[in-house]
Amino acid sequence: MNNEQIDKKSKKHTFVICAYKESQYLEECISSLLKQTIKSEILVVTSTPNAYINGIAGKYKIPLLVNKGQGGIVQDWNFAYKQADTPYVTIAHQDDVYFPDYTEQMLRQMRKEKRPLIWFSDYAEIRNGQIVKNNKLLHIKRMMLLPLRIKGFWKSRFIRRRVLSFGCPICCPSVAFAKANLPETVFQVGFRSAEDWQAWESLSRLKGSFIYNKTTLVGHRIHEDSETSHILQDNQRKQEDYTMFCKFWPKWIARLLTRAYSESEKSNEL
Repeated sequence: MNNEQIDKKSKKHTFVICAYKESQYLEECISSLLKQTIKSEILVVTSTPNAYINGIAGKYKIPLLVNKGQGGIVQDWNFAYKQADTPYVTIAHQDDVYFPDYTEQMLRQMRKEKRPLIWFSDYAEIRNGQIVKNNKLLHIKRMMLLPLRIKGFWKSRFIRRRVLSFGCPICCPSVAFAKANLPETVFQVGFRSAEDWQAWESLSRLKGSFIYNKTTLVGHRIHEDSETSHILQDNQRKQEDYTMFCKFWPKWIARLLTRAYSESEKSNEL
């Protein structure tokens, strides 16, 4: 039996879907996970239990776990991360979709690295039901990630920190975590918009590999009810971006970068 056949029969990876209120896209997300060429464990977690989420989880016979502690996006993600007992876990966003060979490509690359930390892929946007593979923001993020197309740089703390010093080009829903090599808590409470950037900055200090797959394997949905769209309408995003830039640069440079970065993020608005 070859390695691929072993993977198809073993339980190495879990998708944990963070469900919130009554997203009309939740079922589409679940459907995309069930269509993976290599099957994973699937869980649904929520801090807003309701009949809608219960019904969909029941329809697909997916275990539903309720976060009875403090709610919030970071708290929910940390709760989701801790529920998986497989070596690898992806925190799936309820509005997004995963293309069929996401898990297969992730497992293949994770297995080849001696000490993987995170694996992530390129992504497309979903706008008004249409998959958009190229626009200004996507182009900029791909340019930022160019150094990590070189496998020899995956283990370089210097390179990945330079990449992150200009913003957050890593698509959060595409990330798979290698739990054995990571802390028990990945996301820092207190962040609401840059919680993913903060996590990658923290993990970038660790020994191990940031594995980048340039294939488009995730569809990230942009719509007016998304959490990203809500956050962009207040000032907290700028404040958190400034905090992150200060981890890499003097304050005067951080202020300039924050101003430029906020302009680029407007493409997330509808």
